[in-house]
Amino acid sequence: MRAIHLHEFGPAENLRYETVPDPEPEPGQVRIAVRAAGVHLLDTSLRQGIIAAGPMPLTALPTIPGREVAGTVDRVGPGVDESWLGRSVVAHIGQVPGGYAELTVTEAERLHEIPAGLDPGAAVAMIGTGRTALGILGFTDITADTVAIVPSAAGGIGTLLVQYLAEAGATVIGLAGGKVKADQVYENGADLALDYLDPSWPDAVRARYGEHPATLLFDGVGGEIARTAVDLLGKGGLRLVFGWSGGRIELDDRALAERGVTSREVLGAPMLERSGGLRALETRALAEAAAGRLRPAVHPFPLAEAAAAHRALETRATTGKVVLLP
Repeated sequence: MRAIHLHEFGPAENLRYETVPDPEPEPGQVRIAVRAAGVHLLDTSLRQGIIAAGPMPLTALPTIPGREVAGTVDRVGPGVDESWLGRSVVAHIGQVPGGYAELTVTEAERLHEIPAGLDPGAAVAMIGTGRTALGILGFTDITADTVAIVPSAAGGIGTLLVQYLAEAGATVIGLAGGKVKADQVYENGADLALDYLDPSWPDAVRARYGEHPATLLFDGVGGEIARTAVDLLGKGGLRLVFGWSGGRIELDDRALAERGVTSREVLGAPMLERSGGLRALETRALAEAAAGRLRPAVHPFPLAEAAAAHRALETRATTGKVVLLP
């Protein structure tokens, strides 16, 4: 089969499109003929050998990256129900990579059948990004009184958050890099979509909604954008933290306490310990997309161009979920 092989940690160019042996399923596993493979920002850090970037461990080299796949089951291992053969499935294959390939193996217990009407790229987006978005939303109540700021609102998670919040009747302030992306945020239902590359964006928020209008901040970026957005939270505001691609920030805890503003990190154990765990979130995410209530944005690249996909993701030149197509 053809796959993306990483022989040495480093730049995107280290991702090589090569011929490698076909994998075979072991007991309890299935093999999937991959039709779409997800690319996560965490993949770019692991490619560089940066273990502190998230919960995933570094793997021994050489390796085939990727942990989100959709496709067709073409072989089952011992002990697996043969009724899986030929079915269209999607799976998050966990801490063992192998998704950037024409074929991959995973445990049968990880499989979800792709709902009718959902294409493989959208299914991949929902099995990882979708479950995360719904998991984040589970840490707060969304009402018509919610005023939410969503940085990186044109990204995979941000797109789904904006759609969900708008559907729930919340006021949505979306931030994105550039006018084209901001226009996409409007299309997803935001009440106000601003280019965070323009340093006057906080002034535009205050001009429309007041000095400290926000009740909720979905912080997946950190850095100066998050620091500025925190200043827009009003009394009793909540900051949900699920990423720091722009860098972790130190905040004045005393000043925040005086305003009743709290921060909570929601990835890792907090999300895993919620009722039903990740499996329940995956099932719900696929159902929401199949019903059309959530509409993931997919940014496709050919499998052979995985290096270009990584570079585009690292330079924020993508919108939605980045997906490789064998």
